[in-house]
Amino acid sequence: MNATVSPAPIGQRCIYILDDDPDLCRLVSGTLREFGFETYECASAAALRSLLLWRVPDLCIVDLGLPDADGLDVVRELQARYACGVMVLTGRGYLSDRVMGLELGADDYIVKPFEPRELVARVRSILRRQDKASSAQAPEHSQVAEFSGWRFLVDSNTLTAPSGQQWTLSSGESHMLLLFLKRPNRILDREQLCGDRDLSALDRSVDVRVSRLRRKLESDPEHPKTIRTVYGAGYLLAVEVKWL
Repeated sequence: MNATVSPAPIGQRCIYILDDDPDLCRLVSGTLREFGFETYECASAAALRSLLLWRVPDLCIVDLGLPDADGLDVVRELQARYACGVMVLTGRGYLSDRVMGLELGADDYIVKPFEPRELVARVRSILRRQDKASSAQAPEHSQVAEFSGWRFLVDSNTLTAPSGQQWTLSSGESHMLLLFLKRPNRILDREQLCGDRDLSALDRSVDVRVSRLRRKLESDPEHPKTIRTVYGAGYLLAVEVKWL
């Protein structure tokens, strides 16, 4: 296994770092370990896949410039197959890459160079959103929501269409959908939907995740009827929700 393992006591939050720059890996890994995280370093997508066969982490930090794969393809694979958070950490600061990363399900996108303490804060923010999505309880601790023929399983982040087609949502999408389902037919502003992160005027992460949910839930995403835009106010889930 081409990975550098940093063992830690059982119970710590586990983070995989995928970057072919050993100095950067050591910096990120060392910073996170100082704040109590368990870290595993990978220099290639193949090494990451080997680690994933052994254990699925709480979060993967992924560089886009890899020796054996496109980092965006790795983000897509993680989002589709594994219930873990995904952070992109890259030198590619183009807006198109940032939007694409978020579109593919990344929970956050940080451009190098970065401030280590900000990285830790953003990691904690992603993990808090994961915790909220997995531990948030519907009335009487129900864990399954049904709405307009759809079904959402909170424990597994699984969304099932009336046709039977299923998706495993990213932690960010699951958190957002759960917020909508707990407050149907109420306007939620972008700050509520974002959770812990501070939003800049140019931050599109909320809009990107709404767009991703719409592509699954709406028959015509360009003219949405389920997740409606309330201009100047936020978004609204226009359904009746039943908790099982």
